[in-house]
Amino acid sequence: MKPGFALALAIVMLSLAISSHGAEQPYPNRPIRVIIPTAPGGGSDVMVRMLGQKYTDAWGQQVVVDHRVGAGMTIGINITAQAAPDGYTMAVVNPSHAINATLMPKLPYDPLRDLTAVTVLATQPYAFCITNSLPVKTVKELIAYAKSKPGELNAANSGPGSASHLGAEMFVSMTGVQITHVPFKGTGGAMPDLVSGRVHMYINPMLAMISQIQAGRIRLIAVTSPKRVSSMPDVPTVAESGVPGYEATSWYMIIMPSKTPAPIVSKIHAETAKALKSKDIVEVLAKGGSEPVGNTPKEATEFLKAEIARWGKVIKAANVKVQ
Repeated sequence: MKPGFALALAIVMLSLAISSHGAEQPYPNRPIRVIIPTAPGGGSDVMVRMLGQKYTDAWGQQVVVDHRVGAGMTIGINITAQAAPDGYTMAVVNPSHAINATLMPKLPYDPLRDLTAVTVLATQPYAFCITNSLPVKTVKELIAYAKSKPGELNAANSGPGSASHLGAEMFVSMTGVQITHVPFKGTGGAMPDLVSGRVHMYINPMLAMISQIQAGRIRLIAVTSPKRVSSMPDVPTVAESGVPGYEATSWYMIIMPSKTPAPIVSKIHAETAKALKSKDIVEVLAKGGSEPVGNTPKEATEFLKAEIARWGKVIKAANVKVQ
């Protein structure tokens, strides 16, 4: 090979290599990390497991679940806020994300400024459950029983200031019963104690409770939604069971770092909205009394703002403080 030709060939190959390296590869081209800021065993796990498979099927990339638990979800959310805004880190959060905006005035991030709401995945009622050992079968009977034994009953929650904690606080303030709040690190920690009877009641997202309810290990006495759930028509609402005006709704939402490029956010939203319409996911959600949403990032942001305001009123009215 002549020296001049070899030099020209080398220059061409180097140019191609530089061009190839500089060209943007289509998103996604590597595994996606989904941070779950709650303990394993909750409804977020169910959502991520279902969606993760849909993402992998569509994009050919693995979805890596990363549980980062602690400080009322703020550890995992802060990691998400500080992650590179390249589309490879997202988190699935619940109402605690909105609650913390009021409950924790010194958050290391701003829920609206530092994070992008991609879409609301689903909404669902909370399941008002009691341990099977309690000699009651309705909310009215529970209220009467609790008033006959002031301070003797306790309620599990998924951590101080969590939606399950505030749901129980609302129940206490609206009925006048006296109960002891018992915090756990998520559903996985609370469920064994509820099943065994070491705690007496637990107001928690339906999706996280449904398997134990269906197995008969705990007793579902009401749902917290304003209307009965179509898949459980015989289960009354708390409001119609002697606590008029009681209402609480749970939800799951995808969030990402605020500077994530809009085309990437749009792609994730589109694939998620498509997945939420698939028969298998719709059926799983329906069994837990959940409804898929899949709204736009703009709509999800407005939803989050409304939730921050709604839970803020509850926190201030109950004078809830986190130590």
